Amino acid sequence: MKQVRPKKNLGQHFLTDLSIAKRIADTVDACPDIPVLEVGPGMGVMTQYLVEKPRPFKVVEIDRESVEYLKQTLFKEELSANGQQSTSIIEGDFLRMDLRQLFAGQQFVLTGNYPYDISSQIFFKMLENRDLIPCCTGMIQREVALRIASEPGNKAYGILSVLIQAWYDVEYLFTVEPSVFNPPPKVQSAVIRMTRNKVQHLNCDEDLFKKVVKTAFNQRRKMLRVSLRPLFNSTNSAPEGFFEHEIMTKRPEQLTVMQFFDLTNMVGNALCARTQNIDLGQE
Repeated sequence: MKQVRPKKNLGQHFLTDLSIAKRIADTVDACPDIPVLEVGPGMGVMTQYLVEKPRPFKVVEIDRESVEYLKQTLFKEELSANGQQSTSIIEGDFLRMDLRQLFAGQQFVLTGNYPYDISSQIFFKMLENRDLIPCCTGMIQREVALRIASEPGNKAYGILSVLIQAWYDVEYLFTVEPSVFNPPPKVQSAVIRMTRNKVQHLNCDEDLFKKVVKTAFNQRRKMLRVSLRPLFNSTNSAPEGFFEHEIMTKRPEQLTVMQFFDLTNMVGNALCARTQNIDLGQE
């Protein structure tokens, strides 16, 4: 069967180095005994190693040409046994899927050679389904991998770093050069692994936490006393002295995840206090 043509609109860069493909596939072994879902298998260079592992396995692919290729190669025996019906290949958009339907509500490992332009969206969906995904591995743009794995005080530390590290332990595993792809991307790639930590509930309001983190990093070079002002307005202004706290002299990249929890509680208490004062007619 003819090779699949990489499609620019889908951000496809097919990995051609089999040794690297196997290394990436083996990253799922850190979370054994549960199913694996591969996103964007393309021509199955990683899939051929994942399918050999003794556990339930499925792929989700949006590209019809890749789906047909996989049906005629790696999953040909399954189709023959099931009358041309495959339960292992899901044709569709991962970002639109109900992940609880994949393995009957069972937890699974998420992996793949993720398209660069939607990798952040994939990880946000992972966060929304963190109870289903105790482990996520795969290859992404190196710049994004460094951002996710970054510690406070680094320029790469940002929104993705804080939101993901609140729920997952992140490991930067190795760098992958452009020459092992078809077509070669213009940037380096990297393989990471994210494993659920022991946090079950944040010590703050989760929605407000996300809002505080995003608002703070929208002006990452500013001190928090400046960058957080959009959280308040003329009808719900910050209480007197709120921006005088010592933490407000810091920039967002200086705060640990735990400090962002504390900051969120500060903002939440300030918003509640102001609302209560308005309700009591103390304005």
